[in-house]
Amino acid sequence: MPKVIPVPDELSQPFWDAVNQRRLMIQYCTVCGKLQYPPQATCQVCGSAHNLEWKEVEGKGHIGAYITIEDGRLNRRMPDQPYNLAMVTLDADPTVNFYSNLPGTPAYEVPVGAAVELTFEEVAPGQLIHEWRVLE
Repeated sequence: MPKVIPVPDELSQPFWDAVNQRRLMIQYCTVCGKLQYPPQATCQVCGSAHNLEWKEVEGKGHIGAYITIEDGRLNRRMPDQPYNLAMVTLDADPTVNFYSNLPGTPAYEVPVGAAVELTFEEVAPGQLIHEWRVLE
């Protein structure tokens, strides 16, 4: 399945640097204690702009929901249809969600509620992306 090659900006660069080291780093607000993803300029809870740090979290989660893409409009993904798109809830903070196609899980066979773990795939020389795999 074709993957998007990330183009980090100033805000997301620390996230992608960590991914390239096979680590999961997300923003953490030292004022209110909120973890957040994707990276933002301010805390999504308290609005603080100067108290965001990067914190490493464990790459464990659960599948909260999914859809199967049967008629998507992205040309590069059309040959792979149907494919799953799952919402993964991070165990470290259930208000933080990631989205993944769940490599290795057949279309329509997503076990909602199942545990998943973070995995990495090289999509370009020296560039990894993060994905989630169902734990057996």
